[in-house]
Amino acid sequence: MGSEPTAALRHRTVEAPAGRLHLAEQGTGPLVLLVHGFPESWYSWRRQLPALAAAGYRAVAIDVRGYGRSSRPAAADSYRLLDLVEDNVAVVHALGEESAVIVGHDWGSPIAATSALLHPEVFRAVALLSVPYAPPGGPRPTELFGRIGGPEQEFYVSYFQEPGRAEAEIEPDVRSWLAGFYAALSADTMPAGDEPDPHFVARGGRLRDHFPAGRLPAWLSEDDLDVYAGEFERTGLTGALNRYRAVDRDWEDLAPYRGAPIEQPSLFIGGARDASTAWMSDAIDAYPATLPRLSASHLLEGCGHWIQQERPDEVNRLLTDWLGTLPS
Repeated sequence: MGSEPTAALRHRTVEAPAGRLHLAEQGTGPLVLLVHGFPESWYSWRRQLPALAAAGYRAVAIDVRGYGRSSRPAAADSYRLLDLVEDNVAVVHALGEESAVIVGHDWGSPIAATSALLHPEVFRAVALLSVPYAPPGGPRPTELFGRIGGPEQEFYVSYFQEPGRAEAEIEPDVRSWLAGFYAALSADTMPAGDEPDPHFVARGGRLRDHFPAGRLPAWLSEDDLDVYAGEFERTGLTGALNRYRAVDRDWEDLAPYRGAPIEQPSLFIGGARDASTAWMSDAIDAYPATLPRLSASHLLEGCGHWIQQERPDEVNRLLTDWLGTLPS
């Protein structure tokens, strides 16, 4: 495959079920579709796009519906996984391709996994970052998350459920809220084990009450923070938060796929200091059954949640090495 180490980054919008989807694209070759999580944007993959392009791939990072320059449907149900999957299929076809490797981080991980599960003819392989694959099933999500909090505090996913509630906390000062949220889940700035857990809200309190203050994680420059804050100051947070508000709808929609494995080649990369990999350690243990064609499951020591930004060189190497093993 030819490489384009100096290929320019190109921005465009394509038609999709959401209305329009914005994407950033670099390189030529087999398509690799990159799907971000909360609260991020295509910019979360800024360190992967040139590396993948240099390795001979057409790397495309989207703004998920509700984010950035992509359309923001009003209804919370419009953020169900089934709709986000169809957005991804539409992007592949709008780019003139028949198939892609899909890579997702944070919420992008279940979006990517569900894309691979529902459309194996389009998504020929899947890489999941930070959030392990767990097949559809189990208890109703809002009931499960409600039990996690207990009487004294509320789990953040439950806190995000009521329309307008989290927006009222975040939107008056988006930049400092994002800075605190990113710092709370980064290995070099996260609270110590004896400090309040930033995934929980005290009854009557705010999520940001448990955020570290005063310094940015090493991976996040002031300029980077300006990019993220500028997007959310313009769009608001409702589109992003609506993903959390659709979890029960996903549970209903995906009932026919309960327990289903993903049969395509797969890769998992998580951070050893990320709560997601600790909470979902049983899901990682189940990979022989749920990801039968898993190439490898990597836990990066000393790494937090924002894995491709905290450890870009390591993630780029793991991704490109794995991509090189896939049938073309």
